[in-house]
Amino acid sequence: MGIYTGKGYMMADEQCSCMHKKRPRSGELQKTLQNRLNRISGQIDGMKKMIDDNRYCGDILIQLAAVESALSSLGYVILQNHMETCVVEKVKDGDTEVMDELLDLMRKLK
Repeated sequence: MGIYTGKGYMMADEQCSCMHKKRPRSGELQKTLQNRLNRISGQIDGMKKMIDDNRYCGDILIQLAAVESALSSLGYVILQNHMETCVVEKVKDGDTEVMDELLDLMRKLK
């Protein structure tokens, strides 16, 4: 399919029109996010193996719930950082439209 950019899908070889943060994430936050993603990736790989091994559906569903919870938790960490940095900076610059974006992002995370 492609990569979702927030405004639609684009092919992997297209130029990304994604925005970049003005202030980079701290090294500690960067490491925390990467560690969480690595754990989630490992859980997904484990689910693939469970399916290949023809494991019991209930066991796979429990693992799926754990992945969903981990993704949700990751989303809230990123949302918190977004609010503390990007949103604050834009409001200070007089850009109150960022509040509409924030509400839309919060709706998508539920």
